[in-house]
Amino acid sequence: MKILVGISGGVDSAVTALLLKEQGHEVIGATMKIWSDDLQKRLALSIKSDSCKKSCFGANEAEDIENTRKLAEKIGIPYYVFDCSQEYEKIVLENFREEYLSGRTPNPCVRCNSLVKFDVLPLFAKKSGLQFDKFATGHYAQVEFDEKTQRYILKRGVNPKKDQSYFLYKLRQEQLANILMPLGKCTKEETREIARRNNFEVADKPDSQDFYSGDYNDLLQVKNKKGNIILKDGTILGEHQGFWNYTIGQRKGLGVAYKAPLYVIDLKKETNEVVVGEADETFNKSLDAIELNWVSVSTLTSEMKVTAKVRSAQIPVEAIICPTENGVHVEFVDMQKALTKGQSVVFYDGEILLGGGIIDSVQ
Repeated sequence: MKILVGISGGVDSAVTALLLKEQGHEVIGATMKIWSDDLQKRLALSIKSDSCKKSCFGANEAEDIENTRKLAEKIGIPYYVFDCSQEYEKIVLENFREEYLSGRTPNPCVRCNSLVKFDVLPLFAKKSGLQFDKFATGHYAQVEFDEKTQRYILKRGVNPKKDQSYFLYKLRQEQLANILMPLGKCTKEETREIARRNNFEVADKPDSQDFYSGDYNDLLQVKNKKGNIILKDGTILGEHQGFWNYTIGQRKGLGVAYKAPLYVIDLKKETNEVVVGEADETFNKSLDAIELNWVSVSTLTSEMKVTAKVRSAQIPVEAIICPTENGVHVEFVDMQKALTKGQSVVFYDGEILLGGGIIDSVQ
């Protein structure tokens, strides 16, 4: 079988390509170029390469691509680079700016996976003339076909600490039908050990920590705008330079004095206010989500008990979900901290990912 592997220069995608080749498949490596020199000039970014070493989007991309090319040569597979920068800017960066400046906190990786990595990249590869049967990545998740429901299902990776299914909940059935994720049954240490045995320089390379490790204001490109930091009752505690510089649950860097530690609990775009409160005010019991994508089930028609995650590293917690006119209402069994508008909530039935959506409001 001919398999196109999305290879990024990290240990996971490198081992994925190696394992598939050792299984006898004809493997092709492909990288999506998403950093544009034109973008850097237009945004007047002063970001230095070294500050982006632990991110997937940044000025170090050319170096990463060259290292990935050498890695592909070591594995013994052909290697191609496809310029997806315009699509990435339109699909991911424009949404990122729009959401942040609306007082929401988006997750660019979720959007990038479904609309760029698993969509634009294989599409561009096919348009270039490459022929392949499947597209593979180094994600820690599992794709299976359920004969009973006649649907492709997505399951959590076997290692809870590295499970990446949260980032993949927007994948569509037609995408899942053509995807392979060989590392779904591996732990991270097993992956690194395979890399060490094959003398891969990336065997102990740190994982990416964020999609962009520079200052988010580089990408937002807005001027400072003074506003007030307030309590829920309107009491003014201090000033800030723009609500977009804050995220829900943030404690450090508030620059205000108070009798107890304070956390950001709300961002008000209309008045450019940052609302803060004490620790107990950061907890909520429910949320409403929109822009749903159902993966392992076709839809939600009635109330259902599930486990849910509101951030990738969270252990799934018990919740009850009910369909609404615009999406789904989620009621947690226990109070949850720092539920954030714009982030994703993802639902599970055991190890099976049912679907997910974007948090629109919290209660």
